[in-house]
Amino acid sequence: MSKLPPSPTEPAPAPPERKSRRKSGGFTLSDVAKLAGVAPITASRALNTPDAVSPAVLQRVREAVAQTGYVPNMLAGGLASRKSRLVAAVVPTIAGPVFQETVQSLTEALAQAGYQLMLGQTGYENSREDALLEAIVGRRPDGIVLTGVMHSPEGRRRLLSAGIPVVETWDLTPTPIDMLVGFSHEKIGTAVAEYLHRRGCRRVAAIQGIDERGERRSRSFSDTAIRLGMVDARHGAVPVRRVAAPTTLGSGRSALGELLAQDPGIDAVFCSSDQLALGVLIEAQARGIKVPDELAVIGLGDFNYAKDLHPSLTTVRIDGTAIGRIAARFIIDRVEGRPVTEPVCDIGFSIVARESA
Repeated sequence: MSKLPPSPTEPAPAPPERKSRRKSGGFTLSDVAKLAGVAPITASRALNTPDAVSPAVLQRVREAVAQTGYVPNMLAGGLASRKSRLVAAVVPTIAGPVFQETVQSLTEALAQAGYQLMLGQTGYENSREDALLEAIVGRRPDGIVLTGVMHSPEGRRRLLSAGIPVVETWDLTPTPIDMLVGFSHEKIGTAVAEYLHRRGCRRVAAIQGIDERGERRSRSFSDTAIRLGMVDARHGAVPVRRVAAPTTLGSGRSALGELLAQDPGIDAVFCSSDQLALGVLIEAQARGIKVPDELAVIGLGDFNYAKDLHPSLTTVRIDGTAIGRIAARFIIDRVEGRPVTEPVCDIGFSIVARESA
């Protein structure tokens, strides 16, 4: 049986209701503007350039954001302004405290200027650096902060061609990619050997994490010690124990045991981190070795516990706060179009003399 057409007096069936293109229920900038009683462009200014609106308008917009839970579309804003307001930092690890001071300072300095930090880890062998850099560059951050200066040819080419401000840190080189904030690892090795020599040490050894920067410190330390006659004449070399990075207290303990088995007469140990040095102090105490009378111990990092140990730890102080602050300023100045007149900054280092040496 066929269906009769509708009578001219009957209304035609309503067309199916078209679904809204936005069914997520999320609030938009227009919603925020309406709640705040301002135009959408004013709300946008309040969120992106708060100095461009009055305090009263800024307060109303912020209250509307708080009520709605609105999160700005940073991608859309970045496309419009050519700024992502993101800076990427790449460090070997966050498992230990070595780079925490720099990361904290970098985060705070960037936040004060309205930028956020995105953090990535490469590992100490830099096996993941190229893949990580490719992912970072593809997201077009406003700047990139790297740890160290030893990058693969591919990674270096990618960074040079990206046109993104780059700051290398925790090292020095005469050929930085762009800008640099760091210090000389070779000078640290030399300075520590000379320091121990002035204090009468004549049979030195070293414990270092397996990473390129540590290798250069250790090599410089050994070369200087040999030049100053601080080695066993029978071997003519500085005993060195290499341990996995990031270094641990346990690896410091075991490495000291191995060094003493090789040369019971060593009278000083230079450790590539305070964590290793703490392990050496504990192992020395367990063996009844008096520090510093029988064994001087020097670490690196001046971690927050170094001064509170017994004996307190002599160590190499690196101003990680200054590294983060200066790196942030370099990035912000470059992004905002201000000249960076001295793009290479050597912050140096200091040996903090305490009881252990």
